Amino acid sequence: MSLDADHEAEAPATPHLDFAGTTPYEDYVQADVLTHLQHLRSDDPGEMVFLVTTQVMELWFTVIVHEWETAARALGTDDVPTAVAALKRSVRELDALNASWRPLAQLTPAQFNSYRSALGEGSGFQSAMYRRMEFLLGDKSASMLVPHRGAPRVHAELAKALQEPSLYDEVLRLLARRGHPVPRAVLDRDVSKKYEPSPEVEAVWTRLYAGDEGDELARLGEALTDVAELVWRWRNDHLVATRRAMGAKTGTGGSAGVAWLEKRAGKNVFPELWTARSHV
Repeated sequence: MSLDADHEAEAPATPHLDFAGTTPYEDYVQADVLTHLQHLRSDDPGEMVFLVTTQVMELWFTVIVHEWETAARALGTDDVPTAVAALKRSVRELDALNASWRPLAQLTPAQFNSYRSALGEGSGFQSAMYRRMEFLLGDKSASMLVPHRGAPRVHAELAKALQEPSLYDEVLRLLARRGHPVPRAVLDRDVSKKYEPSPEVEAVWTRLYAGDEGDELARLGEALTDVAELVWRWRNDHLVATRRAMGAKTGTGGSAGVAWLEKRAGKNVFPELWTARSHV
């Protein structure tokens, strides 16, 4: 075989470039739709960063809700490995979500205020997908459906999520099925209400953590703790970015701004997983 033939054989194949319609990539990813969803309301160049970053956050919320719903369904059928796998994926996704604050964290008050008025009454607490995340974490409130009354599909999805067991409810039901003394008052509680800590549940986690660290339920507890830690970091990063950009001003949408975020940041997700550690 000649050197020319050898070179021809080693050359990479030319990719297929000619398609009758849109590319298969576009058909799958819908990139053209995604990259034309940015409708700016000011002339400030920083608004594009704010808008795209917020839209990326919404996509991560969607993925994380999918993971936590997958985990909740798996726990309902005693499939702990599938649940843990979904929770571990969500940890990596929460890392990516939290990194979304970085492009916004350096905003000066003047930069943020140059396009803040374009938001009008818009505020992150109005995000329906973020609300579904909060509901899955057990942080529920029927009043959070009110902003979505004008969007029937979104309102119906949130109303359904409000009435369904949270991820943590499914965890506690699993613990009870495995013979751990979770109180009936916890198992039979109104799942549309915010979860409140239980000393008896704390005692269950204390016993699990004092036992075999390789136990399946102990590993589940650690996966949940990883999730809870990153949710806490998300709330704190939100607080810091907001404090840096607007100080103690009233937030968009009429919220208390930094004061409201400080209150949120001080709350732990899956509370007994944290308090139990003091007793091990």
